[in-house]
Amino acid sequence: MNEIRRTLLWVVFTLSLLLLWDSWQRHNGQPSLLGVPTPSASVAGTKDVSVSQAVPAASTALSTGTSVVPAAMPQAQAPELVTITTDVVKATFSTQGGDLQKLELLAYQDNQNYEQNVVLFDRSAERVYLAQTGLITQQPGVSLPNHFTHLRLVDGTRTLADGHDTLQIRFETPDENPIQWAKTYTFTRGQYTIAVNHEVLNRGNTLLQPQLYLQLVRDGNPPPGESSFYFTFTGPGMYTDVKKFQKLDFKEIEKGQAEHQNKADDGWIAMIQHYFASAWIVPASQPREFRTTKVSDNLYAIATVFSLGDLAPGASAQHEAILFAGPQEENKLAALAPGLELVKDYGWFTMLAKPLFWLLSKLYEWIGNWGWSIVLLVVLLKAAFFSLNARAYRSMAKMKTVTPRIMEMRERLKDNPRQMQQEMMRIYREEKVNPLGGCLPMLVQMPFFIALYWVLLSSVEMRNAPWLGWITDLSAHDPYYILPLLMTISTLFQTWLNPAPADPLQAKMMWIMPLAFSFMFFFFPAGLVLYWLTNNLLSIAQQWVINRQMGVLK
Repeated sequence: MNEIRRTLLWVVFTLSLLLLWDSWQRHNGQPSLLGVPTPSASVAGTKDVSVSQAVPAASTALSTGTSVVPAAMPQAQAPELVTITTDVVKATFSTQGGDLQKLELLAYQDNQNYEQNVVLFDRSAERVYLAQTGLITQQPGVSLPNHFTHLRLVDGTRTLADGHDTLQIRFETPDENPIQWAKTYTFTRGQYTIAVNHEVLNRGNTLLQPQLYLQLVRDGNPPPGESSFYFTFTGPGMYTDVKKFQKLDFKEIEKGQAEHQNKADDGWIAMIQHYFASAWIVPASQPREFRTTKVSDNLYAIATVFSLGDLAPGASAQHEAILFAGPQEENKLAALAPGLELVKDYGWFTMLAKPLFWLLSKLYEWIGNWGWSIVLLVVLLKAAFFSLNARAYRSMAKMKTVTPRIMEMRERLKDNPRQMQQEMMRIYREEKVNPLGGCLPMLVQMPFFIALYWVLLSSVEMRNAPWLGWITDLSAHDPYYILPLLMTISTLFQTWLNPAPADPLQAKMMWIMPLAFSFMFFFFPAGLVLYWLTNNLLSIAQQWVINRQMGVLK
């Protein structure tokens, strides 16, 4: 039975190393060792039409930041860039298509340079991440304005003034264009949602059947500063009421194998990265298509397409959408659209992570400091599992008392394995020791602490959140490595409190394992290390008291 306990520990250790290696592989663009094909979610009877066949694809020139005009259109003047500022964002638009080409989040500092703001959308030599819209049609020979079309900027204020709650910026096609298209963005004070209104007027002589596309275009690179020691998802996502939330891998889009629901009457599309996301949301129930494509080398798009109906000459149509671009604040996302909070990815532990985050948020409302909220939450979890842990530590203490007898017996009977096993079972029965008694209680509570790990890793609230003294950002690693060093010491001390394996080789490995785990924590966010250190210290305190009570420590 003792061997079973050691085997369980080895399985946990080996699995942890496997997950670490898998995260490293995915971070460096290699295929996942644990990856499985996404199950098909295509709607029966529909045909997948890639964006490149319908939605005008962004040219490879996007990656160099140069302007692009479709070959079928005459060369227009160079696009003009215009920047507007609210209390929470600074947004830069281009008159080419009215694209949103840069978005700074004024309340969040870059984790590599605290003097700069987080930049979500961007069009530069380093990054491409854009929000685009335009018109398409299946009518042969008909060309409609799209995100390559040069639009006229309507004059207006560029800064959200004191006493005003909204700010608008409007783009229109030139008056001589037979198809009039206008795009109006409305920003609201304190909000990361932008209301986007599209107006189409048919000033021609023929019937039009326009479709409106809303798309997000992004390169396949992970956000700057991402750690190689843990994996967070970067890529497109979508949601429908039928198939719920789906994440789409860039590599599958590259191969043309990204399987997803193609048509629905509801749903949204998103582009996801660690802590932040963007999404096109159309709340009204309305038929829509979902499309993904590789635009060019290392550039990908996800789009949703809506029919605007038949427009006779002189007829017009309007369409309302919401563009969200900001932090993954779980409660606010849930209020925006069904399932939108799922862009904050907890993985397999969502059902446990959600209530843990709720409790952590309530503690923060009371304490006002995320670091101390983490400490108190771990205290509450340890209190909830106090009795379970006590049984585990008593079992370990008993094991520690019989270990000398076990080691002496193993040495004496090393040439007779069968008798050794029988003698070991006899000792366990006499001392009323369960070799698995120290493991099973730990396995029961492990999912809760793994879920808390994902809560702390995924919560944008940890960004730039101070704890005390030198810890000024719980989402960044400890600049002086004090917390990881304390965690290493506490882990080694906890190993000393545990019963030593009878096998000398296993005994050595029991000391090597904590050092291997501790090495990873030197590169983990301070909030995660704080949670693990607090858990260690509380476990040590409880185990120390029980060992003293049982006479293991003098």
